[in-house]
Amino acid sequence: MYFSFIIPVYNRPTEVEELLSSMTELSGNYNFEVVIIEDGSNESSKPVVDQFSHLLNISYFFKENSGPGDSRNYGMKRAKGTYFIILDSDCLLPANYLLEVHKGLQDNYVDCFGGPDAAHASFSALQKAINFAMTSFIATGGIRGGKKQLNSFQPRSFNMGLSKIAFEASSGFGNIHPGEDPELTIRLWKLGFKTALFQDAYVYHKRRISWPKFYKQVYKFGLVRPILNKRYPEHQSLVFWFPSLFCLGFIMSVLLTIFGFYIFFAVYLLYFFTAFVLAFIKEQNLKIAVYGILAIGIQFFGYGYGFLKSTLIMRILNKAPEQQFPELFFKVNE
Repeated sequence: MYFSFIIPVYNRPTEVEELLSSMTELSGNYNFEVVIIEDGSNESSKPVVDQFSHLLNISYFFKENSGPGDSRNYGMKRAKGTYFIILDSDCLLPANYLLEVHKGLQDNYVDCFGGPDAAHASFSALQKAINFAMTSFIATGGIRGGKKQLNSFQPRSFNMGLSKIAFEASSGFGNIHPGEDPELTIRLWKLGFKTALFQDAYVYHKRRISWPKFYKQVYKFGLVRPILNKRYPEHQSLVFWFPSLFCLGFIMSVLLTIFGFYIFFAVYLLYFFTAFVLAFIKEQNLKIAVYGILAIGIQFFGYGYGFLKSTLIMRILNKAPEQQFPELFFKVNE
């Protein structure tokens, strides 16, 4: 098996340098190439790529900006591998990453897999707190359930594998972003391909590095989900309503305290206290534990608000998402 790492980049040369550096430490005698796709950046990663040209089998392509999904397709069309591994540029790979991927494909071959993310020891308190909010079972349920799943796991493109056969059959990612990864997964299922979670094939994912950027990210996640629900109604789930209901319940509990009903607000306090304790146990750091509570609140409110807004506009007002949310759609190059 010949692996091709597919990495779209937009104005992040420093992150590319860190990711490529981690790739030089990969263990195991596996054949792989690295394909960097510069998506119309103003800050070029080409000088960084040149620094690693003698250490890695690496290719660099520059194209006009058309979004990460289309950039991944662009790279996969030009890659030489039989199996593509798609990463975000803000990831680091542990040394045993390819060992775990290869083992997973040997034990349970699937044409599309996803892996979890973790917080590296070098990450900032903010990055570790956001990682906790995005991966803890008390917040989002780990990596969409956190268990090995077949035919139901939806890989995420920060750490995703896709066979060349599946790519050619599906034509790869669509033009929506974010949400291009679950959208692709659903189309793969319809074509008869299977997906799975490779629990041990994790990456260190930096995610967003500020509270406003994190809010914008989860808000967009919320906007996209009703679009996917309408496009693929057979894959709707009540679980997607949880952040919205959580936030509405919190607002209601605050209002009820005015009239002397404290029990509902106390339930929320207990929840956040439990999350604080779990974050502190995991990180052994008071600051990260406090940040973790804030990250969970931002995650639920941002996603929940975006989800309600998108649902209202599409389901009640019957508006086209492409017109109402043009920032979620990129042009696709043929």
